[in-house]
Amino acid sequence: MSLLPRPVRTLWRRLTSMRTALVLLFLLALASVPGSLLPQRPLNPTKVDSYLATHGSWGRLLDRIGAFDVFGSIWFSAVYLLLFASLIGCLIPRISVYARALRNKPIKAPRHLDRLAENGELTSELPASEVAARVTRTLRPRWRTIARTEDSGAIAVSAEKGYSREAGNLIFHVSLLVALVLIAGGKLLSYQGSIVTTEGTGFCNRPLSYDAFHSGRWVSPGAIAPLCIDNLNSFTATYRADGSPAEFKADVTYSEGLDGAPRHDVITVNHPLRREGARVYLINHGFSPTVTVTRPGRAPITDTEAFLPADTFYTSEGAFKFAGKDVTANNDIGLSAIFAPTPLISKGVVTSIAPTVSKPVLAVLAYQGLLNPEGAPQSVYTLDPTQIATGELKRVAAKNLSMGQSMALPDGTVVKFTGYKEWATLQVSHDPTQTALLVAAILMVTGLLGSLTVRRRRVWVRITEQPGARTLVSVGGLARNDSGNFPAEFETIVASVQSSLHPGAQPPVASTAEKIGAGRN
Repeated sequence: MSLLPRPVRTLWRRLTSMRTALVLLFLLALASVPGSLLPQRPLNPTKVDSYLATHGSWGRLLDRIGAFDVFGSIWFSAVYLLLFASLIGCLIPRISVYARALRNKPIKAPRHLDRLAENGELTSELPASEVAARVTRTLRPRWRTIARTEDSGAIAVSAEKGYSREAGNLIFHVSLLVALVLIAGGKLLSYQGSIVTTEGTGFCNRPLSYDAFHSGRWVSPGAIAPLCIDNLNSFTATYRADGSPAEFKADVTYSEGLDGAPRHDVITVNHPLRREGARVYLINHGFSPTVTVTRPGRAPITDTEAFLPADTFYTSEGAFKFAGKDVTANNDIGLSAIFAPTPLISKGVVTSIAPTVSKPVLAVLAYQGLLNPEGAPQSVYTLDPTQIATGELKRVAAKNLSMGQSMALPDGTVVKFTGYKEWATLQVSHDPTQTALLVAAILMVTGLLGSLTVRRRRVWVRITEQPGARTLVSVGGLARNDSGNFPAEFETIVASVQSSLHPGAQPPVASTAEKIGAGRN
């Protein structure tokens, strides 16, 4: 380190100071706030897209600075790595100092114990060696003690306690460092996938099955749990009288492995399904309307599509796409629709006024043309707005449909609103570091409590033989970190020493403390 230039050494000392570590820890906590308040793209891309659609330029600004992927952003990673380096740099010297302190013996007694803030004197008829032995037994095992014979011939017992205070401090910071390593390792070894699953359908835990799948660089194909959600049997949402959600439940049938027997479970928001090291969370929900399209001379086609909620009352938007018999006929049918579970129609605009279902309405705009002339990937939730603007898709009909109602298109095609189902966004997550991270968090709390509650104390007892077969016992104490309630604790120590020297005598009470000199400045 001494070979480095002075500016580099200065920068390193400032980076590895405890003050810098605390500042970086605060910045890390502050940087995590957007991750809690805003939807995150790795967890719920659907909500991110909805947020961007409703917040315009503000949403695009947040997206550019990485607010929708906070924990993967450059600025969060920079704070994270700086905190990591700061903790390593300040912990290594502190651990070395603490290790030396544990090996060292309690320091020698001061020359004048009566000058300490807490002091007292006792007398005994016992010889000095016996007094020293009894004092040592009284203080142990809570105190580290050592008896020394001074140049004057007196025996001085030095006692210290509270070393676990610094141990708790170090445990907290080492556990924090381990937690940072585990979080980083979890990013490399974990995976998560999310998928919109409509009632009556299912999926398997495979990357290609998901609408969105993210995995760490060290995730191997063999680490993906062989788990299948065979069927979303039902989704149930209950609400309070004010419309706020009370409970969301997804009733599922699942199996493990290729030949696993079907099993049943109910997933709620805070109670995921845990199997094969993976956790299946319930993230979001919405509605999937069902329409039946009957073309002249052709069999009816029924389709159910998931619609994305646009507000808290689940006014939902989506689309249906039906290919024509011949590409050259240019007669594909596209339905852009709004589903309102509890509808309110004002000036022809349909919105929902409650998240519950009561006489639902499907507002349909029907288009005909060629849906995807280039064969490029398209969103399943909307029709291509460019095709609508250029006239490639021509609007041919529009109607608000209640369940069971239908509308006819100019070519004789009949579109009927036949019902709805509910969908749930299920997320499968796997993080092998989760258990170790929990242990690190428990150790952090334990170490923090120890560093806050343990007090450093030092006590010295000097035993001097006096003429007339009497032994003078001088006691002095010092609180290293803070005074706390040390005067009362010192009185207790003096009383314990006196009891050990005179087993049959009554120990002095607080009112007699002045008589024995305890607490005298």
